[in-house]
Parts: sequence; C-alpha cells; structure tokens
Amino acid sequence: MEQTEKLVKAIIEGIQEKKGRGITVADLSKIDGAICSRFVICEGNSPAQIEAIADAVGESARINAGEKPVNVVGLRQAQWVAMDYTDVIVHIFLPETREFYNLENLWMDAPLVNVPDLD
Repeated sequence: MEQTEKLVKAIIEGIQEKKGRGITVADLSKIDGAICSRFVICEGNSPAQIEAIADAVGESARINAGEKPVNVVGLRQAQWVAMDYTDVIVHIFLPETREFYNLENLWMDAPLVNVPDLD
C-alpha cells in the first residue's frame, strides 16, 4: 500500500506541475470488484493541456515512484485520457467530458479526497 500512496503523490505532483485542476482521489480499495485501488481524476482546459498533464504525470510517476503506465488511451482526441498503472488509474478530462461521465458519482461508495488547486 505504501507504493500506491507514493505513486498517487507522484501523479498529483505531475498534474499540479501543468496546472491541472479539480483533482479528486477515489479510494476503491474496499469496494468488491473494483478494477484498481485508486482513481485519480482531474481536468485540463484544452486538449493541449490534457496532453501536457499526461506527459507530466508519466514523467513524475517514473522519476518519483519508479512506475510506468501499462497502458495509456485517449491521447489522440485528448478529451479523456486514461493512464493505467494497474493499482492506480489516472483520468484526465476536459471539463464537459468529466461532467458527462461523472466518475465521482459512479463510484459513490468510494471515499473521495479533493486536492486543492494550487492557484
């Protein structure tokens, strides 16, 4: 579990480095059938910012937690990028796409931690 927390911290640092907003961490570890133990959800204002956030998350996770994603999807359209680190999945959305899919309510049984924006 310590490695998971280290990875989540590195992911948050990568998001904040590129001014990602609305960071929410959902703890799925106590939910039966959950596909991972944590979701890290955030948003960027444009497809270019979403790509930059994804790059920064990948670099921060590699350098600070020694982790690489096993899969990254959504970079082509950059409206919703999902980065799969097996135990942690990162979701980077455009605001309207995040509102539409509303992952926070989909996993409403999971405890949520909202990370304050840096600005």
